[in-house]
Amino acid sequence: MELADGRTIAAPLAWYPALCSDPRERGSRRLLGGGRGIHWPGVDEDISVATYCGQPSAESQKSFKHWLASRAKSPRSRKRSRS
Repeated sequence: MELADGRTIAAPLAWYPALCSDPRERGSRRLLGGGRGIHWPGVDEDISVATYCGQPSAESQKSFKHWLASRAKSPRSRKRSRS
């Protein structure tokens, strides 16, 4: 991620498991709040810049597994948000 002040920061992709699922979905993103966050509509993931600067996802493994199972059921389930 490149910040407005010119710094470039990176975080392990493993910190955000939903973004590991499909590189095409990871590539489709949009900025939120004037650049204070990023939204990936294909995986319904939002990450603030502050979080990205050093804090892994707080989503539980149980929640993530439930989300993965719902994606496997049908294409329609991809539009539902995670719990």
